[in-house]
Order: sequence, then C-alpha cells, then structure tokens
Amino acid sequence: MPKIKTNRSAAKRFRKTGTGKYKFSKANASHILTKKTRKRKRSLRLSQIADSTNMKEIRRLLPNG
Repeated sequence: MPKIKTNRSAAKRFRKTGTGKYKFSKANASHILTKKTRKRKRSLRLSQIADSTNMKEIRRLLPNG
C-alpha cells in the first residue's frame, strides 16, 4: 500500500494548531497596498482559523498533519 502524499501547496498555506484546527493567513496583503485602507491592511495581517465547512477538504490535503 503506497503512502499518501501531502499536497504541497496546501502545506505552505495552512498550519495545524494545538487543538487540531487549521490556521491560515489572508490573501491580498503583498502588493498594491497604496489603494487599500489602513483598516483593511491591518486586518490582513491577522491569521484566520479555517471554518468547519472546509475542514474535511483540508484534512484530505494534509493527511500527515
């Protein structure tokens, strides 16, 4: 039986927390920042927890943690 491979693009985007949830950072924070408001850029810095509707898919992409 072959090993299950980790999806490398998902591994770069998601980190597993101690409680088993998945943490990720928001998109649109890297360039063209002059037209974005201070408030918007400040909220883009914060990481998010993936919601329960996407958990099954993320677990499938990251079988080894």
